[in-house]
Parts: sequence; structure tokens; C-alpha cells
Amino acid sequence: MAEPLVLSTVQELKAVTNGNGRAFASVLVLRKLTTKTAANGNPFLSVEFGDRGGSFGCTVFSDSPPYEALKTAGEGGVVRLEGRIDYYQGRLSPKLAKVDVLAEEDLSAPGLLENLVEVAPENADALWTELQQFIDSIKHDELRLTVRNVFEELGDAFRWSPAAVAMHHAYRHGLLEHTTHMARACRALLPLYLEVDADLAMAGVLLHDTGKVIEYEGTLTTKRSRRGILQGHVVLGYQLARKAALRARLDAERTERLEHIILSHQGEPEWGAAVYAATPEAVFVSLVDNLDAKMGMVQRALRQSADSADFSDRLPGLSSPLLTRKLPTSACAPVVATPAPAESDQPAS
Repeated sequence: MAEPLVLSTVQELKAVTNGNGRAFASVLVLRKLTTKTAANGNPFLSVEFGDRGGSFGCTVFSDSPPYEALKTAGEGGVVRLEGRIDYYQGRLSPKLAKVDVLAEEDLSAPGLLENLVEVAPENADALWTELQQFIDSIKHDELRLTVRNVFEELGDAFRWSPAAVAMHHAYRHGLLEHTTHMARACRALLPLYLEVDADLAMAGVLLHDTGKVIEYEGTLTTKRSRRGILQGHVVLGYQLARKAALRARLDAERTERLEHIILSHQGEPEWGAAVYAATPEAVFVSLVDNLDAKMGMVQRALRQSADSADFSDRLPGLSSPLLTRKLPTSACAPVVATPAPAESDQPAS
């Protein structure tokens, strides 16, 4: 009698070299499930499975035993997979032999949910405390109160929300991490750009993505809510900020400029912006947002990369795979700057 397969994580599967045909078993979340039709008219499923360490996709045809089980599980379902390792265009794409849908009572096993749900690498409580400090740093009273009003309305939901479905910071506490990282960058860069109003820029950074708390829903997987589909986080964030500004009696000029930051922060209309950035603060926030979104993709790819791989899978947000192999440690001694000669030692001109 064959021994039961030891459960493998996504990272462990991706770390396997020359693993074609090797049997495996995993407990994973069904993150995405799309029904498609082949050229011969037969339906098939394009699926994505994941855990806290990564994800992979594969194709399941209608004549395969797992087909109906996956349709029953649906997006957000937890499944136990058995199959064999395979690859498609250099990516892990296993061939599935068996899928069992786990019932709710099965999810109480110690550590199971913790292993399935990806979370921000930084401590969420520490991030939240730091974000409160950034709010307190806003010197303009009504602007600071406006920001406070938004976060009070959102409550704890902001702390848990992801920042995206897939592109960047797409995990629990991801929105908190993204916003706090942007606030750090904002604080560091503001001294270089004196044309930018510091209070307005910080307020814009803190509020720019607050609409995502309403746009996204789900526990084990993230999907767009009804309001998210019908309005989107840019409009939802604008509504939150406008309501909070009226409550705080923020002056009309700052209210309009704060609203503009939120409406334009996506950068381009095809990326979701309502308008192009047209104030110094809006341009600044939009670029800081783009910087942290892309570096968030880089950081996540580096965390999830297998030691045996030189490159990550292709990252849609970067339009390229990422080189993940670490730079070798230099054997050269550090360069020490030579101090300038004292004024008395310099030759006369």
C-alpha cells in the first residue's frame, strides 16, 4: 500500500527542479475559476490555486475527474489536490488527478487557515500605529480632522483590506502596508519639492485608496463588490473624502484639491483615473503611488521566489519577469572617501 503524500506548499512545489511527473498533494485556496471553451467546443476550467506563499495556475478539462469538484468548490473554496507536477511555458502547471472540497469543519485544523491566507510581512499593529502618527503629523486642523473622519467611518476594515485583487499588495493588511509605505516615501521626498503643500500631499497619500475598503470583499479570496464594480475605488474614495471634509468644515479650496488627488491618483484614464493629475500635490501623490505599487510587486516576487530560479513568473504590472537571484557579495573593501585638505593646506590660487 502506497504511503500518503506529504502536503506541499506552493513554494515547495515551485522549488522542485526537474520534477516532471512527480506526485504531490496540497491544500490550497481556489483563488480564480474561469470557464472557457476550447476550439472543439468542449468546456474547460482555467484555475488559480494559492496559499500564503504564492500561487500557480492550471487547466482542467471537462472529462477530468476534478472538473465538477472545482465547479462545486467555487472561488474562495479550500481544496485538497492530488496530481503530478508539470510545466507550461516554463511555469508550474500541474496535471490534477483528484480534488476534494474541504468542509467548513475541516478548516479548524491547527495552522490551516494561517498557511492559506497571505498577509503583509510587516506587523499590522505596528503599521497601524505608524499610520496614526502620519495622520497626527498633518498640521492643518481641518485637513487632519478630515482624514480622521474617513478612517473612523471605515473602522477596522481598513486594517484588514488588501490593496488589489492581484496586481500589488494583494493580501491581508496589504492596503495598510501600501498606504504606510507611501507615507514614508512622502515624508522623505517632500523636502525635495517645496512647491508641494506637505499637509495636502500627506492627506492625499493617506486617503487615496480608502475606496478599496468598499471595492473589495472576501475572506480567503478577494473579489470586487457590487459597489466596486458599479463605481470603483476612485469614485468611492472621492465620496468618502467629500463627506469627511464637509463634516470637518474644510475650506472649499483644500476640499477640491484633496478630491482631485483621489480622482487622479491612478495616473492614466486607462488605469482607472477619473482625470489627469493637474496640481503639484496630485502629480506627486500619483507618482509616489506608482513607485510603491511597482516596488510592492518586486518585494512580493522576491519573497515568493524559489531559491533555484533566476527569474520570477512574468509580472503583469512590470510587463516582465523579475530577476530574483541575489547579487553576489562583493569581496572588495568599501571605498572610504578621502577628506578634503584643510584650507591652510590648499595651495594658493
